[in-house]
Amino acid sequence: MTMKNTQSKRTISVHAGSAGDPQYGGIVNPIYPASAYNYDTEVLYPRYYNTPNQKATVEKISALENAEDGLMFSSGMAAIMTSMFALLKAGDHIIFQNDLYGGTHHAALTELNRYGIEYDMVDAADPANFEQAIRKETKLIYIETPSNPLLKITDIAAVAKIAKKHKLITMIDNTFASPVNQNPIDLGIDVVTHSGTKYIGGHSDLVCGVMVSSKKLTAKIKASAQHFGGSLDANTSYMVERSLKTIVLRVQQQNKNAMVLARFLENEPAIGKVNYPGLKNHPGHSIAKKQMKGGFGGMLSFELKGNPDAFLKRLKLIKKAVSLGGVETTISSPMETSHAKLTPAERATLGISDKLLRLSVGIEEAEDLMRDIRQAL
Repeated sequence: MTMKNTQSKRTISVHAGSAGDPQYGGIVNPIYPASAYNYDTEVLYPRYYNTPNQKATVEKISALENAEDGLMFSSGMAAIMTSMFALLKAGDHIIFQNDLYGGTHHAALTELNRYGIEYDMVDAADPANFEQAIRKETKLIYIETPSNPLLKITDIAAVAKIAKKHKLITMIDNTFASPVNQNPIDLGIDVVTHSGTKYIGGHSDLVCGVMVSSKKLTAKIKASAQHFGGSLDANTSYMVERSLKTIVLRVQQQNKNAMVLARFLENEPAIGKVNYPGLKNHPGHSIAKKQMKGGFGGMLSFELKGNPDAFLKRLKLIKKAVSLGGVETTISSPMETSHAKLTPAERATLGISDKLLRLSVGIEEAEDLMRDIRQAL
C-alpha cells in the first residue's frame, strides 16, 4: 500500500496536487466553489468527495503519508468516526489503546454500544496487551501515538504485526506527529487519520479532518462517508492545500523549539515531570526514535508544582487556548479542555492530573518562549 515518492518531503509539500490553473496558467490551484457540475463525463458533487479542491488536497496529503488515496472531512472527529463506522458493523469488536484524545474516548464510550459495537481499552505500553484482548468478533485495532496529552509512545510496527497475524484492520490518529515526523503506513498501519485543524492547517484558522489509506479501504470508507455528509467545502480545501506547502518548514521549527523547551523545563525547580518523547529519559524514547523519522514533534506536557491558574494568567507571549499545532505557542489544561468530558476518576486512571499543562510549541524564537515561562513561574 505504501506509495513511495523519491522526492523529499519539502518538495512534495510544495508540488504534489498543486497543478496550477489549467485555463490561465496560474501557478496555484484555483478555487472551484461550484456545487453543480455538468454530468456528461463524471458526476462531481462536494458530498461525493470528488471536486477539484478536495482531490488536490488529498493528493498532497497522500503523497506526504505514502498512501494511495484518502478523503478530506469537515473535522478530525468526522474523519475518525466515519472511518470507524464504515469498517465496523453491529456485533463487531474494536480494541483501543486507553490513553486517547478525550473526544475520541468520549465518542467511543457514548456511541459505539448504541450501534451494537463492543470495545476494550488496553494499556498500549506493551503491544502484547492488544493481542490478549482479541476476540473472534474483533475487527479493528485503534491507536494514537504520541498520545494526547501525556505523549506516550505506542510501538506502531509491533501493533501492526499483531493485527496482520490476526487479519485485523489497524487505524491510527497521527495528529500529534504530523506526516512530517511519522508515516504509519510505512510501518504497516492500514488507515491513518488526522485532525487537520492542527499541523496540517497549521495557522489556527480552519477546521478539517483527513483519512488516508489504500484505494480499496478508501473506497469502502467513501461509500459510507457520502451518506454521513461530513465532506469539506472548496474554500477550506484550498486553504488546507495552501497550508500544506509550508508544513515541513513549520514542523521542523516546532520540533526544534519543543526540544529546547523540554530540556529547559526539565531543569526548572518549579516544574515536575516533563513529557516529551525527544527526552532520553522518556520511557518511549527509543521506540519514538525508531518510528518518528522527522523529529519528535511540537507537543509536550508537564506537571506544575505551583498553582496552574496563577501561572497561566501570568503568561504574556504564550496564549491560553484550545486546539494545537499552530505557528503560535499555546497552552492548555487538559482537565478543562481536551479531557473535560472524562470524569475525575477516569482522568486519574489515565494519569492526567489537575496540574498537568499541555504546551503546543510554535515557530517563535525559543529564547523568547523560555523568557515568558520564567517570568510566569
